[in-house]
Amino acid sequence: MHAYNPVMSELAVENAPDMAAPAHEAASGQVIYITEGGNRVAGIVPAEAAAILERLTADELEDLAIAAEKAGLPAARLIEDLADRAAVLESRAGGGPGISWGELKAETDE
Repeated sequence: MHAYNPVMSELAVENAPDMAAPAHEAASGQVIYITEGGNRVAGIVPAEAAAILERLTADELEDLAIAAEKAGLPAARLIEDLADRAAVLESRAGGGPGISWGELKAETDE
């Protein structure tokens, strides 16, 4: 089962002319980092890369989080949170018993 991600937004470059050049660079395969105070806060990636991330299951995201943590990447916690969210959404979509608040809280408190 693939993850369902209802949280997504789009920005038309026609409405944000300053984004046109970075968007076209990303479309050509580049990763563009957006910084604030010299720190990376976000990235613009090729649409195909974003589509892959959106389609990952909770288990696949969990594996990615483990790999990111082993590599010492600060995004490991974010990926783990995405995995937890995907698990909840998959459970809701599947009509199964779901994940109890206690189970979810216990996992996030680890």
